[in-house]
Amino acid sequence: MEHVPPPAEELARLDRELAELDARRAQLLTRRAWLLAALRPPAPTAAPGWNPSAWGAPAAGRPGAPAQPWGYVPPKQPSAPRSAQNVLLTLGGLLLTVAAIAFTLVSWGSMGIGGRSAVLAAVTVGALAAPVVLLRRGLTATAEALAALALVLTLLDAYAVHAVAAPDTDGLGFTAVAAAVLAALWTAYGLALGKLHLPLPAAVVLAQWPLLFGAWAAGAPALVVGWALLATAVLDGAIALWGKGTGARVTACLGGSVMAFSALMVGLTLSVTASGPLGALAPGVLLLTAAAAALAGAWRAPRGFARAGGVVAGLAVVAAVGGVPAAVVPEGWRVLAYLLVGLAPAAVVRARLPRNAAIGVLVASAAVVAGALVGALPGLAAVLLGPVTLLSDVWSGSPEGFRSAVGSTLPWSELAATPVVLALVAGLLGAAYRWWPSLARIAAPLIAREEPGSGTGPTGAPGTGTPEAGGAAAPGVSGAPWYAGGAPAARRRPSGAALRGAAGAGAAVLGWGALLLSGAVLDVPYAVAVAGETLLVAGLLALAVRGAGSGRDGSAAVPVTALVVALAAAVSTGLLSLACEGASYAVFGALTALFAGAAVRAGAGVPRAVFAVAATVGGTVLSGFAGRSLGLAPHEAAPLVLLVPALTVLFGARLRRNPVALPVELTGALGALVAVALAVPDAPFLALVLALCGVLAAGAAVRPERRPVAGYLAAALFVLATWVRLAASEVSFPEAYTLPVTVPALVVGFLRRRKDPEASSWTAYGPGLAATLLPSLAVAWTDPDWQRPLLLGVAALVITLLGARYRLQALLLLGGAVLALDGLHELAPYVVQVAGALPRWLPPALAGLLLLVVGATYEQRLRDARRLKDALGRMR
Repeated sequence: MEHVPPPAEELARLDRELAELDARRAQLLTRRAWLLAALRPPAPTAAPGWNPSAWGAPAAGRPGAPAQPWGYVPPKQPSAPRSAQNVLLTLGGLLLTVAAIAFTLVSWGSMGIGGRSAVLAAVTVGALAAPVVLLRRGLTATAEALAALALVLTLLDAYAVHAVAAPDTDGLGFTAVAAAVLAALWTAYGLALGKLHLPLPAAVVLAQWPLLFGAWAAGAPALVVGWALLATAVLDGAIALWGKGTGARVTACLGGSVMAFSALMVGLTLSVTASGPLGALAPGVLLLTAAAAALAGAWRAPRGFARAGGVVAGLAVVAAVGGVPAAVVPEGWRVLAYLLVGLAPAAVVRARLPRNAAIGVLVASAAVVAGALVGALPGLAAVLLGPVTLLSDVWSGSPEGFRSAVGSTLPWSELAATPVVLALVAGLLGAAYRWWPSLARIAAPLIAREEPGSGTGPTGAPGTGTPEAGGAAAPGVSGAPWYAGGAPAARRRPSGAALRGAAGAGAAVLGWGALLLSGAVLDVPYAVAVAGETLLVAGLLALAVRGAGSGRDGSAAVPVTALVVALAAAVSTGLLSLACEGASYAVFGALTALFAGAAVRAGAGVPRAVFAVAATVGGTVLSGFAGRSLGLAPHEAAPLVLLVPALTVLFGARLRRNPVALPVELTGALGALVAVALAVPDAPFLALVLALCGVLAAGAAVRPERRPVAGYLAAALFVLATWVRLAASEVSFPEAYTLPVTVPALVVGFLRRRKDPEASSWTAYGPGLAATLLPSLAVAWTDPDWQRPLLLGVAALVITLLGARYRLQALLLLGGAVLALDGLHELAPYVVQVAGALPRWLPPALAGLLLLVVGATYEQRLRDARRLKDALGRMR
């Protein structure tokens, strides 16, 4: 027979062999690296520019050739021959410009008008002519620097002309004229010297100010200033589309964005603050013109800019058209006017607009709708969260109306149109949900439309257009539009079923919000509000159950949303009912019945479990109400709260392995925890409640699937109830009560182990030992005498030894833990005394030394822990 060494010896042998293998592997890798270096030929040196294709090697750039052919030595690039000259010219130009500026500002008065003009003209002409010469000599960087300095000089020229030649002219008007002249000059200069990058962007920057400063100089009203801003933005847009040079186009794009935004803000401000519909017409024309300009730019702009132009156009149209009726209606109803106009741009799906521009307009319409809905959030929050204040004064009496019940100070008169807004949007979303196939067919031309003149498909790549747009479909991509699922997975847009589900979910939420806010705006009586909210919960539950059962649209958005909103509405309704005792019973009784009925009607799955849990919570609240109505103290009402957990135990036994049983039983367990928390102030009632909870756990443990958890829980609750009862009775010798329980329990456990040797020691001996050891340990920690700790330590030592001898896990762990804690209790005074005598630095030093030792032997300690775990696991 082969000798099998002990595990420790075998582990040490394996560690030595692995270390030898690692050392041998390192030697072999070192030798391999040396051999590779010896076999690698030295890189051949070749003349610069050697062409390997002449010797049969593939040339760079040919198919299959590497990016840099083997053996190619690139020629050394010669340094710029005139780099020093460039530096000198740049420094000279800078010094010349600084000198000219200083001369103009400081020494101007010592010369006559002719000298002044000659010097200024000579310096400016020289700065403008120098880049021409420099560009011919290839000094582009120096030419750019001198062009920048020439720009500064031309601005200085304009200042000098105003200070000397026209000192009495208006500063804004002169600035406008000077900006226009300089913009034209630098435009011509930039077009003449096409290699310079600075003149054209500088001309664009200067072109931003003539119209604006001219309008200010003339004292024009705000509307004229808005037109000036819009005209400048249109000019910028034209430059951005057809201008020369990337710098000029980018600068024009940025400037146009700023000017267009400013013009829109001016028009919007004037439209909103107009005193009547006639006063809103003029800014409306400005806004409509801005919308037309944005659409004209979007017609030829790239995709991102086209969509942005569509958004701007849509918002401008809404502000222009909606401002006229908004100036007539009361302030609280203006949002409805803008909303009605904001829904109109949705008709662009049938208009002959570019695809991206039409998408931008639709986004603008959605933004208007979203803005109108955001205005309803404060009212909804007040209606939903306002009843929370009733928790501090339950059953204080019925309020007069809905507003007093929610306790909000919002200006409800200004929110009069909010329910109408919510109802309108909910109706549109509901109609979209109902007639979604027809809407999808209407939107198909917009979705499949190709950009005019682009020659690309919707993704922007040639040949990826849909068949409807005339492009060939990419491999693996069907020609069907995206709403039919034809787009590739990486770029797949939301499916039609998902969009339809989102529309239905939005309709459900907004309809519920509209009805809630209607009650607050109308300030209906309290009873009507409570009844109305309860009916809303019933309707939402019906929608959730029906939607979960039908699934005809392939989307779970509607039933899931209805379920979530129903739960939120139930919480809000329950809080609202706390003002009156009768309303509380009626509402929570109705909610419990509604959720129970929904659980019965719903199909198997998560919704049924949620409904059942909600019904259980409602029943628990009703049991608490019963205790309050009977005038019981909280700890006296605790046994009543246990009625619902008892029913959940019976319900679980009836359903057996139904998936709903476990959530309901867990909810009942939470109700039992509430009962325990209520009974904590009174120890006798706490012992009673713990014992009743133990009975319920024992009842659940009858079922085999619950026995592993409920059995231990029942034993723990019974033992805990016994301890609490003993503590409440001020028993100083608990052993007199626990030993009569421990002895027969140990006998029963011994018989169980004889009949079933594989039974766990925790099941056989754990409850009996814990019944005496743990209460005795608790009393020993507060006992000043030495007899009880000594006897307890001896008993724990005997139990520990028996557990080690017979390999019984429960005896070993329980006895060892009690022995350690008992010994700690005896040593605690001496530890405190020694700790007080030690230097302050010694405990941290010892702790650090311990950590170092443990860290140095971490692997060994880990193996010891694993062996200890395995040894405990083999015990019964």
